[in-house]
Amino acid sequence: MYQQKQVNKNGGIVIPDKPAPDLIRGSGIYNCGCRIEVRHDEEDMDNNTALKNKIITVLKTCYDPEIPVDIYELGLIYNLEVQENGAVEIQMTLTSPMCPVAESLPPEVESKVKTIPEVTACRVETVWDPPWSKDRMSEAAKLQLNIFD
Repeated sequence: MYQQKQVNKNGGIVIPDKPAPDLIRGSGIYNCGCRIEVRHDEEDMDNNTALKNKIITVLKTCYDPEIPVDIYELGLIYNLEVQENGAVEIQMTLTSPMCPVAESLPPEVESKVKTIPEVTACRVETVWDPPWSKDRMSEAAKLQLNIFD
């Protein structure tokens, strides 16, 4: 699994040992299943963090057509890496290996991310381990789907 990393005052990424399923809008901490993106004012961010936030905004426009929640809030994005040269690598999963959009959703994610001017390349890898579960969903997604644990 992932190792814990600390967040510095200029922003960064926390990688917990296990998923943190909550979304805390007021504090600016956003959960995407395995990783938590810490957002700050645009002028305080380095270019890499600003680009990651743009990518997350784009990811929130991608939906599984059977579920009225975007793939980011569903926790389908397992990893988001941005290189200094603007190359992006995304590891994502689907709610099920038999998902009807298994062939179309990853290419949609890739093409939408490539529309961001700062992105020089994008590769989306579909992974199945660990399997997706509702525990990866943000609190906002659970509320929208009336899932109360």
